[in-house]
Amino acid sequence: MSGVWVFKQNGVIRLVENPATSKVLFHVPTNQKIRSYSQLERILTALGWERYYDDADLLQFHKRNSIDLISLPNDFSKFKSTHMYDIVVKVPDTFHVRDT
Repeated sequence: MSGVWVFKQNGVIRLVENPATSKVLFHVPTNQKIRSYSQLERILTALGWERYYDDADLLQFHKRNSIDLISLPNDFSKFKSTHMYDIVVKVPDTFHVRDT
């Protein structure tokens, strides 16, 4: 990940990504770019992930017999590389993040 770390006055830091290099989530088995949450949800559901409907501001997926929870912003335009890498870590060998 490239970018600049921004330190806020409350002590929280966050990575502001370099806008020149955007990231894309790919589904490895089909080599398809993930273009929508509906596409992502179909893949995750097929892999045994269940969607939670507890929070209207988030899309959340949980896999039974696991402590993993994938939480995504409800708006796909706010889907950032940190969310993509979270998916890659929790669903290994299925997704990959690439530069565009």
